[in-house]
Amino acid sequence: MHQSVLTDQQAHFLRDEKEALAGFQLALAEFDLPREALDSLQKAILQLDELFLIVVAGEFNAGKSALINALLGQKVLAEGATPTTSRVTLVKWGEQAAEQVVDENFAIYTYPLPLLKELNIVDTPGTNAIIRHHERLTDEFVPRSDLVLFITSADHPLTESERQFLERILTWGKKVVFVLNKVDIFEDDSALQEVRDFILKHTAKILGDQPQLYPVSAKLAQRAQSEPDPEQRARLRSASRLDDLEQFVSATLDDTTRLQLKFNNPLGVAEHLGDQAGRSLAAQAEALDEDKQTATALETVITEYERELHNELPPRLAEVENILHRLEQRGLDFFDSTMRLTNVQNLVRGDKVRAQFEKQVLADVPQQIEDQVQRLIDWLVQKDLHEWQQVMSYLQRRRALNLDHMVGESYAPRESRRRELIDTVGKTVQTIVESYDRDKEASELAASVEAAVAQTALLEVGAVGLGALVTIAVLSSTLDITGILAASTLAILGFFVIPFKRKQAKDRFKEKMLSLRTKLLSSLTTQFSNESENAIARLKDGVAPYTRYVRSERERIDKAENTLVRLRQNISELRARNQAVVVK
Repeated sequence: MHQSVLTDQQAHFLRDEKEALAGFQLALAEFDLPREALDSLQKAILQLDELFLIVVAGEFNAGKSALINALLGQKVLAEGATPTTSRVTLVKWGEQAAEQVVDENFAIYTYPLPLLKELNIVDTPGTNAIIRHHERLTDEFVPRSDLVLFITSADHPLTESERQFLERILTWGKKVVFVLNKVDIFEDDSALQEVRDFILKHTAKILGDQPQLYPVSAKLAQRAQSEPDPEQRARLRSASRLDDLEQFVSATLDDTTRLQLKFNNPLGVAEHLGDQAGRSLAAQAEALDEDKQTATALETVITEYERELHNELPPRLAEVENILHRLEQRGLDFFDSTMRLTNVQNLVRGDKVRAQFEKQVLADVPQQIEDQVQRLIDWLVQKDLHEWQQVMSYLQRRRALNLDHMVGESYAPRESRRRELIDTVGKTVQTIVESYDRDKEASELAASVEAAVAQTALLEVGAVGLGALVTIAVLSSTLDITGILAASTLAILGFFVIPFKRKQAKDRFKEKMLSLRTKLLSSLTTQFSNESENAIARLKDGVAPYTRYVRSERERIDKAENTLVRLRQNISELRARNQAVVVK
């Protein structure tokens, strides 16, 4: 036979199709397709490795192995007078001659013959084999064969075991061609014709129609292959009658419709799996839409929370600053009304001046500041709890959708992971909300604020309370106006000293108040900003596993959809090329 059944263009197309389908198979492994679906593509790809399959059957000693060697043009299989094939043997291409025994009934034999890259041959045990279960294995190859060559021997044609075997494989509707081997034993054509008529008559009864029959001599064909003399080789070749059989086999395999179907079959399987993958992706995308909406709602809640904290925190802190501004103004007014020449007698009594300052200026400012800070704390804590409650409500609604299915319904691994993640995150958030202790959170936040204020070294004192810190800072200002001069000095120099001291005291008081406002506001701003950022970070961390999952799934689906578009385009291009290359 020829070294190749295919043209160069067809052989090139076959290589491209195998490569494309291998990539398709690898890409589809990332999709949630059933294992059996992927296996079907693997089998379809393997069919391209055995693009054409011929099953050779017949009684042992009919010369099956000899005929296979003659058709291949080389002695690939062992031959002998005894049953040389005790198991079903698949002959295919390999880099070296080797036999792989799969089990006691099946073996794979590889041989480095180019023709075997396109054509695989199954050599079967004799139809009269003692071990009857060989026939079961033969049946596995007959259904996908392109041609069954049924070999019968000229010295005992069409035996009972051969007849029974033919009846068995008829159900597959495969094309069966008869080969009458060993015709070299006939002395004249009349003897050959007698045997031919016998075979055709009885096979027509079995098959329902008269089959094609090719008389050959595998022995003479093999002798011709090894004959060095060209004329003698030609005579032996002609006497073997093998040319007619070879031409028929080549024409059968080279049939345009058959070849087109063979190239198209794996493409059809791939196309079907692509459609299946597309439907799976569409279902995943639809299921993910609910998650996208939930994740978007959660991210909106957090973004809005962040915006509200950013916008509302400064005005609330400004209230503290306003309290200190009002205190400062009262202090300056106090200095103007107290540090006067007409009030010299009272100025020398520092304890009285301090008492007046504390009553008229300081008043309830420390308590106002503590109250305002506490209100800010309560607002922040309540805000935090409210956001967690919103997050919980969204996740509870999403979890409810997961529960809205029949008990016992099964899901793909990816879907199961999604449901488990939603359930886990939802339960975590619910636990946080249910265990949220507002009083404890407020108390801990107040303590951290107080500690932070104390650490700013307002007066280098310990954490003795926010109001106490403010009181100490403010009252220290009165030292500038009490005991500044002895009474005798004031009596003599009061007219000159008091205005100067009053200005000096006011300037120092303003400096102290500026320092107090700056440090206190800076400390409060830093602390509440940190607490706000921490609250947002906790909220983000709480839902991060879910939102990250939704983003990654959306990216995965988008990538898969793009991959599927590309794969489908490749399949369409291969189909178009197939149409072109099979027309010679």
